[in-house]
Amino acid sequence: MATNLPVDVIKKQNWLEPIADRLQPTIAGELGAGGSIGPKVADILHGTWLGHPLHVVLTDVPLGSWTAAAVLDVLEQKTGSRVIGRGADAAIAVGLIGAAGAAITGLADWSKIGGGQPRRIGLAHGLLNATATACYVTSLCLRQIYSRRAGRRFALLGLVVSSLAAYLGGHLVFKEKLGVDHTADYSPPEDFVPVLAEAELRENELRRVQANGMPVLLVRRGQRIYAIAETCAHLGGPLSEGKLEDATVRCPWHGSRFSLEDGRVLEGPSVHAQPVLDVRVRDGQIEVRKSSR
Repeated sequence: MATNLPVDVIKKQNWLEPIADRLQPTIAGELGAGGSIGPKVADILHGTWLGHPLHVVLTDVPLGSWTAAAVLDVLEQKTGSRVIGRGADAAIAVGLIGAAGAAITGLADWSKIGGGQPRRIGLAHGLLNATATACYVTSLCLRQIYSRRAGRRFALLGLVVSSLAAYLGGHLVFKEKLGVDHTADYSPPEDFVPVLAEAELRENELRRVQANGMPVLLVRRGQRIYAIAETCAHLGGPLSEGKLEDATVRCPWHGSRFSLEDGRVLEGPSVHAQPVLDVRVRDGQIEVRKSSR
């Protein structure tokens, strides 16, 4: 049976929890409504405007640049070419710029992870990336004082550490499902199906129902009944336990706010819109189906 040694080791590192307990609320507070950064900048860092986690995009910059630097280092060592060496130095510098952006966006995303193993793995992921960055800063400094052999060694160490960090990042996405759309597996019914008697839906009530196995949120406001996916796309929070704010709903877990009209994200950290369903009332029953829009 295949093992996941790096993750298994990190799960046993209990010393990470006190660090997370102190660091996470501080970051979340700064990104919140009363913080010095605020939710508007937080939405930019999360990638709400992009419709995709911004952190994932930025991580390609240091990984790609530092991999290129490793190749150029080998070529410089084989040929002695200073032109190739300057190319390696430039690649490391570009990677450091990208690493700064990835770190800031990564911290913003990590601040919204709940307790338990994903938070611990996320913290280890960040600490390893910080270590790799320190290795590359040291490497670049050594290169500038003509200690290129030592500089190449630190760069190689940084590449190994950043690769391990990238492995943990992949685990968070593909195993822990962080950053993915948690509504993607749901398939709204193609044809209208009854989900609730109209008389049972009160005004401004957040009501959870099932439509062919899909959790659906119903909300009546005046003469209009809205229906969107009840599972928050961010990390699977129950929107029926959230807060109704005019024609929007706020997730109770991390505060993402969605439009009931079209499901779009109005406030992050979610970057994925909520699926919207068509609604009709027939023979006293509320019926829903996949949106025709």
